[in-house]
Amino acid sequence: MKKRYYRPRTPKPGRRHHKTPSLRPEADKGLKRIFEQIGVPAERPFTPDPFQIQAIEAIESADCLVAAPTGAGKTWIAEEVTRKNFSARGKTWYATPLKALTNSIHARFSELFGPENVGILTGDVKENTDASIIIGTTEILRNQLYDAMHKGEDLKCDLIILDEAHFLGDEERGVVWEEIMIYLPVRIPLLLLSATIGNPDQIAGWLTSIRAKTCHVVENRKRPVPLHPIFLHPSGTLFPLLAGPASQKSKAVPGLHKKVFKYVNSKKAPVLAPPGRLPPFGEILKVMERFDLLPAIFFLKSRAECDQAVKMCNGELLNKTPEKKQALKETLEDLVSESSHLKTHVQRQYLEETGTAAHHSGHLPAWKVVVETLMARGLLNAMFATSTVAAGVNFPARSVVILNSDRFNGVEFMPLSPSEFQQMAGRAGRRGKDNIGFAIALPGKFMDIKYLARLVHAPSLDVDSQIKINFSMVLNLLLSHTPDQIKTLLEKSFASFLISSGRKKASRTAREKFGHGLEHLWVDFLAHMDFLAQEGFVTDQGKLTDDGLWASKLRIDTPLLVAESIRENFLPDKDPALLAAIMASFVNEKEFRDDPLYHSALSKRLKEQFLDVRKGLKPFAVKMLKKGFPAPNLYIQPALLTFAWAHDRAWDELMKESDYPEGDFARLMLRTAENLRQLARLDDTFPRLADTARQAVDLILKEPIITVFD
Repeated sequence: MKKRYYRPRTPKPGRRHHKTPSLRPEADKGLKRIFEQIGVPAERPFTPDPFQIQAIEAIESADCLVAAPTGAGKTWIAEEVTRKNFSARGKTWYATPLKALTNSIHARFSELFGPENVGILTGDVKENTDASIIIGTTEILRNQLYDAMHKGEDLKCDLIILDEAHFLGDEERGVVWEEIMIYLPVRIPLLLLSATIGNPDQIAGWLTSIRAKTCHVVENRKRPVPLHPIFLHPSGTLFPLLAGPASQKSKAVPGLHKKVFKYVNSKKAPVLAPPGRLPPFGEILKVMERFDLLPAIFFLKSRAECDQAVKMCNGELLNKTPEKKQALKETLEDLVSESSHLKTHVQRQYLEETGTAAHHSGHLPAWKVVVETLMARGLLNAMFATSTVAAGVNFPARSVVILNSDRFNGVEFMPLSPSEFQQMAGRAGRRGKDNIGFAIALPGKFMDIKYLARLVHAPSLDVDSQIKINFSMVLNLLLSHTPDQIKTLLEKSFASFLISSGRKKASRTAREKFGHGLEHLWVDFLAHMDFLAQEGFVTDQGKLTDDGLWASKLRIDTPLLVAESIRENFLPDKDPALLAAIMASFVNEKEFRDDPLYHSALSKRLKEQFLDVRKGLKPFAVKMLKKGFPAPNLYIQPALLTFAWAHDRAWDELMKESDYPEGDFARLMLRTAENLRQLARLDDTFPRLADTARQAVDLILKEPIITVFD
């Protein structure tokens, strides 16, 4: 169980008063030789590293797991093995966990192999799906494996690449990675890429045991661009964060540079900003510019802080480089020219005048693409981002600036894990673009400098099994397997391997979670199957009924609630806007206190339809809850907004009435569209509903949610 991390209390007024000093750019003499190394490496012919060659040779006859730091050249390995497979007329499937990363890899591979040879498959985009090279999300690949098993066909693929393979240990989505590895035909070689796996030998041992072929581990723990951790003193002076080798022997300075140690242990240490306020980012950028530490990515704890940080910057630095300022202006104008919303985006003026931008999930996907493009082209001095930008996407930055040693995981604040720190620090210094990179720690209320210092050289965390049972999995496995065969499949899980492994800690943890013989997992499977049988989706012998067959196509978060709505004719199958609205309520994850069901402005049709669905589903939802299965509440607010949007309500007007940040509402529409596409797969059994679902997708996916960039 994770150790809880409690943030320190804000000092009571009157106890101690801190004065925020002005920042004067200075640097400790110990940094002089380091700063002399700053620059762009000289161009020279590319020579692959030994680990890259080793990985390419390994995948020719076996599976391969590559564990190497961010920026070390893992993508180059993927490019080369894809090139070989493409030359041999083989088909490659490149799977990633993030749509942004999928889009980035798709663009890169289209340049290398030609756009006609590269397709993309995400919940939002399906293009050129018969191409020799497919770039897509892991969920889509898992679904294709479901289909192949159901039809008794072999997956039409000759190489699988799983990027960001440490997602195998992700609490929510790790089950998808594990399913892929279990179901994947042995003949298809598997290439896994990750920067943050602490137990690659264990994962490789598991894969070797279930795939009857060796999985080689290729490790490279050396960063291609050396990382130097720095501490910014509130005076404006930069110090090395860690002590040198000679000082490490001193018990008085446990790892920290002596000046940093003195600051951390001072009872009257100056601060960059009083409690509750952000540090002076404009002044901090001046310090960094003085020592050539830009561009930089600042990792902040919230969206609001990112947006506020941009407003604290000025145009002083950008005005020093008129050519860069002009290039920024022209590129920005080109990027937003096709979108009236992006042209007048609330943050455009700040971006254009300061050369800084905020990046977080509260912004529209299209605006994030604008920011990402400008950063990738080296036109921004700083990006203020939440930690989500740390994973997966290649943004060139000489420095990363870390303000907090903790991170909100959706439930509580927890200390940064070594892997999370490595993801952040991995953005500092890019191969071929920087000689060295910097991770700069800022003191503050939520920064434990001693803890952060320990993370610098901490090893990556071990990845554990996150396999779990859900209704979509059970329905899709019963399409092609008997219950006994499914039990055999589950015995191939990483969880089963960990239970019997020789590592005491890993084995004990797995036994507590899954049972000594996976009995907890199997009991959970049987509970799901029994409920499906009780509700007529499965026979007592474990075969899908007619309802179970079409319900298995609903690969969504709430398949049974939606299936019951279809079965009982609760869904509007003649009105696309109304269908989109109701499906948005199923997709919604936000909780609301106010219920505007009886507001006069509410459409009578929407109100009646929503009440019919909610009332009609209540008995079924109660049965699910009594059996211990989740049955989320349905709220009218997302339906109300979606209904208005489908009827062409102006975007700005809609956002003023909404509790959703525009990025969240855009994501709601994108996920609603994904769910509607699942309904559209029911052509054979519910043709009218399927056709209405397709029309509904077109009603909600429009500018500015969808913006096409040339």
